[in-house]
Amino acid sequence: MDGRQLKAFIAVFEERNITGAARRLHLSQPALSGTIKSLEDLLGTQLFLREARGVAVTEAARILYPQARRILSQTESMTRQFRQSGHVSGIDIGIEADIAAQDVARFLGLAQQAVPALFVSLLDGCKGDARLSTEDARCEDELFLPLFVEPYVLAIPEGRDADALQWIVCPTHPTHQRLLPYYGAAAGTPAAHAETLGLALSLVAAGLGACVAPESLARGGAGIAVRSIDGFEMSRRVGLCYAVQALDKPVLAMLVEQLRANASAVSALA
Repeated sequence: MDGRQLKAFIAVFEERNITGAARRLHLSQPALSGTIKSLEDLLGTQLFLREARGVAVTEAARILYPQARRILSQTESMTRQFRQSGHVSGIDIGIEADIAAQDVARFLGLAQQAVPALFVSLLDGCKGDARLSTEDARCEDELFLPLFVEPYVLAIPEGRDADALQWIVCPTHPTHQRLLPYYGAAAGTPAAHAETLGLALSLVAAGLGACVAPESLARGGAGIAVRSIDGFEMSRRVGLCYAVQALDKPVLAMLVEQLRANASAVSALA
């Protein structure tokens, strides 16, 4: 249960009308209805009954309402504390190997918007309170909050013909199996192996072969030409990976809540 769901519930409870609540929250009606449905599924009970002129509340909704108001009030109080008092709170964010510098910059921009009084320490690899990573690299006991979606592209050495090149592959990388249909039989005789996509691109820059990599990584490499991939669409989601218990740290809980709320608002208005 998150703040976005609680705000949606409170608005519908108080307005007794989906249209009015959607207008109040600056959301589309389908987006609001979907949020309420996800909350009902989470709680395992129905909260509202549709009527000709609005909605009626169930007994479960009457029980939830004061609790939701209290939780949301505490969350908003915490937000005001960080935004208005000038208090600086620190958070450690691990950066995985295949995250491009531009994605790190985009994340930091979003984080500063979400929690202005935030001191970020960037760490290398799987460390910290949370980590900027891809969904493919999420551990089984982690939650994932998507922030960006980016396509994969063909990366080749500058001035070379892609048809004359062998593949550089990453057999131990989470994306390898997804790429095999595109590589085809040629994956069996690669030009080289690499452990990370970044290292694969280093081999491309050295002229050893071609590889498929996220656009953000490929365009940042000197000596590398980028081509779109015809007939094969692939993308990756970059976001925050974090353990549930890590949310015990208030600043991380607030950062996750604000990032999720901002992403939901953009999606609903798109």
